[in-house]
Amino acid sequence: MSERKVLNKYYPPDFDPSKIPRMKLPKNRQYTVRLMAPFNMKCKTCGEYIYKGKKFNARKEDVENEDYLGIRIYRFYIKCTRCLQEISFKTDPRNTDYEIEAGATRNFMALKLAEEQAIREEEEAREEEASNPMKLLENRTKQSKNEIELLESLEELKDLNRRQEAVDYDSMLLAYDPTISEREREEKMQQMDDEYIKTIKFHSADKRKLVVEEEIIEEDAPAAKIPKAEVVKDVKSRSVPVVKKSIGGPTSSRKMLAGLVKVKKDEPKKEKEAVKPESSSLRLLGAYSDSETSD
Repeated sequence: MSERKVLNKYYPPDFDPSKIPRMKLPKNRQYTVRLMAPFNMKCKTCGEYIYKGKKFNARKEDVENEDYLGIRIYRFYIKCTRCLQEISFKTDPRNTDYEIEAGATRNFMALKLAEEQAIREEEEAREEEASNPMKLLENRTKQSKNEIELLESLEELKDLNRRQEAVDYDSMLLAYDPTISEREREEKMQQMDDEYIKTIKFHSADKRKLVVEEEIIEEDAPAAKIPKAEVVKDVKSRSVPVVKKSIGGPTSSRKMLAGLVKVKKDEPKKEKEAVKPESSSLRLLGAYSDSETSD
């Protein structure tokens, strides 16, 4: 079974290619090709927009007496999809692009025009430098000035980097342990802050005050509450007791005084008890004397 797509043809031994009849065709004849619109364009006749990538059956021909470094330039003819106006454009191998010729205007050409303008200005500057030596000298002085400014800015950046070398980022990264949770890290930071606050000694330049608590114990009034007094000692002045009064009013002050003053209540009772036996003995003696006289 022979192949369906045969690449090698069979030529018989008596084949003579000169006997094949050839048609006389024009030198620059047109070919029908299938292509897509290479850019966005707008028809000049009806204003129809033709977007990039729209497919057309176009006619292709060679541009006579035009080439770029031996590369052929081709021209294409298409028709507007609305009014059937003929639109022509050709290839531009110098800029690797296409150039519109007739029938439509190209859209979004701002970037291309800007690039062309920049290239044109650059070429004009080169030509001016080649023809004018003073302009060349001015450009060289500007270039040297810009280089000096760049070197100065580079030195400033180096100085900033030297200042930041004191920070040891490696040790900081090593101290950071990703296994520790955020809560443990916060607790550790809080503990460090508390330790730092304890090391700081708060003191005034003129005076220093100390607060001492004193307790007064009541012997005879155990039911009363034990008041507390604060003594404020000053370095320059003597100690002055300051008694804090409770909210109870006058009764609380009496209880405090009762705790400070002791009343002796046992002595008069003893005197009375000593007097009573003497009086009873005198009465007995009188009764005994009366009995003797009567006898």
